[in-house]
Amino acid sequence: MTSIDEAAPAAPPFAVSHQGRVATLTISNPRRKNAIGQAGWAALRDAVAGVAASEARVLVITGEGDDFCAGADLSAPSERHALTGMHEVNEACLAVHRLRIPVICRVDGYAVGAGMNLALAGDFVIASDRARFAQIFVKRGLSVDFGGSWLLPRLVGLHRAKEMVLLGGMIDAAALHGLGIVRQVVPPGGLDAAVAGLAAQLAEGPPMALAQSKRLLNDAFESSLEGALEAEAHAQAVNLAMEDAAEAGRAFFEKRPPVFRGR
Repeated sequence: MTSIDEAAPAAPPFAVSHQGRVATLTISNPRRKNAIGQAGWAALRDAVAGVAASEARVLVITGEGDDFCAGADLSAPSERHALTGMHEVNEACLAVHRLRIPVICRVDGYAVGAGMNLALAGDFVIASDRARFAQIFVKRGLSVDFGGSWLLPRLVGLHRAKEMVLLGGMIDAAALHGLGIVRQVVPPGGLDAAVAGLAAQLAEGPPMALAQSKRLLNDAFESSLEGALEAEAHAQAVNLAMEDAAEAGRAFFEKRPPVFRGR
């Protein structure tokens, strides 16, 4: 978790808005680079759960102002046992990673410590060319958290993950694009348009098929080939029984875009 030096409220609010089928969750603590206080992790978990219960087909996570998230705000001491607090951090990570709909992380400015791993817990990262990432834990005398020990080796390989975590250096968006972590790097002025374009494309897709493909891919490293094939078969049987699959077939023969209704 990343420490910020100035005193500030411990728990930043999370504003959730909906536009059509796209939900946007904004971390709103710009004075502290959107660092998250201890009480904020449960609020993040609950905000994501609220999106999961809505009609949204895509979630965009962003930070208010010029930064994504500077990790955890350690300026306010907690009276609770540290392990209790870490369990809430873990629950927030799981809520993001397990969300059935696609998650796009819109990253501008700093995404460090738990803030970087929050971005990695989603499905797509679109970043501005001034975005900076770091596994900064070691520079604060801490070990990696918010799923970084699980996410990073799967995304960049074990040795590159060790380099990032054990050295804690700052990494620009272009370097992470080269590693396949960041999908697109754009000027700050083009960030909203790039995110909106991807969100619109995903929102028009078949929700059940997207959710099942996301789950299959997330489970890939824990599954044997035989297990993956069986899971694919069950998922495809569900898809083939849905109206969306029939709609895709009709649209193909009628030479028009399909309209997926999630049923």
